Amino acid sequence: MNTSSRAADTAMPKADLFSTSPVLLGGENRSGTTLLSVMLDSHADLVVGPEIDFLEPPNLGPHILGATDLLAANDPRVSGTTKSAIDPFWYDGAHFVVQCQRFGLNFDDVHKLVTKVMDETAGDIISFADRCRLINEIGEFRKLRTGASRWGLKLQRKITQIDVFAQLWPDAHFVHIVRDGRDLAASHLRTVPDWGYRTVAEAAHGWLEVVSRPHLLAPPARYLEVRYEDLVTRPRPSLMQILDHLQLPWDEAVLRHAEHKHALFERPHGHPAAESAGKPLHAGRLGRFRQDLTLTEVAEFERIAGGELARLGYLSTSSPAIDA
Repeated sequence: MNTSSRAADTAMPKADLFSTSPVLLGGENRSGTTLLSVMLDSHADLVVGPEIDFLEPPNLGPHILGATDLLAANDPRVSGTTKSAIDPFWYDGAHFVVQCQRFGLNFDDVHKLVTKVMDETAGDIISFADRCRLINEIGEFRKLRTGASRWGLKLQRKITQIDVFAQLWPDAHFVHIVRDGRDLAASHLRTVPDWGYRTVAEAAHGWLEVVSRPHLLAPPARYLEVRYEDLVTRPRPSLMQILDHLQLPWDEAVLRHAEHKHALFERPHGHPAAESAGKPLHAGRLGRFRQDLTLTEVAEFERIAGGELARLGYLSTSSPAIDA
């Protein structure tokens, strides 16, 4: 079911709003969201997980319980390592459970939390609000287990619905990481051609959709937009800005993310960015579009998304040396 249909099902009385204060990260795929989540997960007061695609499975109740049981039993319907090797009916449910594992949950944890929310809502966790309730339970569970004071999660492209999430979580803070769309297009076309955008035009329209809306819809005091390029070339000031936005004290550990344990590294389960996010910061791929895209492709991207490239400073940006 698509996200627009979910968004229509979010009107809730005030009593149903969540009282927790998560850190919700967003960004287009291949924008550095995984790196940012791991860096923040290194902070003593935070436990931050990778994305959990909670809109796609038909429900987060019986379907997820069934997928969990199949995975626990190593059932061949869900034991494949690629999407084509998994039973299409079970793929989204199995993927949801795997993503929960990347956040540090085991099969029993998933069972207990799903059952808890089903009991509380007297339903199968189908509505947008009930799905978010389960995500909230997962985050609170991880917070308690790790002793952190706040939990966080990647919304990824769902950041385009930031106004809806801001209503559900009145005390949430949002961090939107953006990356030069031309580099993003090169990454999709050259690095992940099996699942990424297939053409420059497709990448330009997709990138434009994600970067153009959130800053217009977000509650200003709870929204921060950061550039991937600044994060990897000026990590200390960039992370100081983020932690100040989150009202958290400075923790030197965020600059040494690769030295710390993270649930994602322990259970990557094929996450496309886990390996690169586990390495020290480097700026080696900034400006890659100059080598990976043709002049015609660059011109096409700029024709479609030039306005947002200019707003974000990418049409005149340079690539300074890394400054910790």
